[in-house]
Amino acid sequence: MENYFNYFTEIEDHFQRRRGSILLLSTLDWALIDTWREAGIPLEAVLRGIDTAFDRYDARKRSTSRRINGLAWCSQEVMTAAEDMREASLGTAKPQSDAARAGLEWERIAGHLNQAAAALKVAPLTGLAAQTASEIADRLAILATPPEHAPNLEDLERNLTVLEEKLLNALIATTSEGALTALREQSAQEIAPYRRRMQALQIRQIEQQFLHKSLLESHNLPRLSLFYMRQD
Repeated sequence: MENYFNYFTEIEDHFQRRRGSILLLSTLDWALIDTWREAGIPLEAVLRGIDTAFDRYDARKRSTSRRINGLAWCSQEVMTAAEDMREASLGTAKPQSDAARAGLEWERIAGHLNQAAAALKVAPLTGLAAQTASEIADRLAILATPPEHAPNLEDLERNLTVLEEKLLNALIATTSEGALTALREQSAQEIAPYRRRMQALQIRQIEQQFLHKSLLESHNLPRLSLFYMRQD
């Protein structure tokens, strides 16, 4: 739960600061961040990895004209930083921090769930996808009901993950073979320059996240996870 809401924005901001210019993250970049989040890689490890990648680039930039144009350039260093942090923390008790729950007021969570439900209700879908979206919207409305006791946010996040997977499965089932192939080809083209810096498993995860993000965006559908809850 550490850095719950800031994970995406802090990575984006830090990458832009180190690059020295504003570069909007691509669908591939966001898919990569998703794989780090799902793998439980701490924000600090990602930021350290970005710093290491840029430090190495700066040390040899006189010999190359290439620029770091995507987060995938930093992927090896991020994984190394995560492993270093894991090894350093072995045998060290990690105290629970009250800050881990900062900003998790139930009103904001309920607002996020209700907004997602409303978006699903009006999404331009048909057939199985429309039926699934409507069922999920109804479930989100129930989840948004104020709990009698302090909510278990980890359980809620697991429920939202299952619902989003259900929605994605319906979208994949109702999307043409040609459209899915085109999206997979697009992700392969964007990953191609960085393949040698990634492990096969990571590439497969990014390709999957790329497909999921593209499908949701093409239908103007919301992300359900609390990680995507607005901060304002």
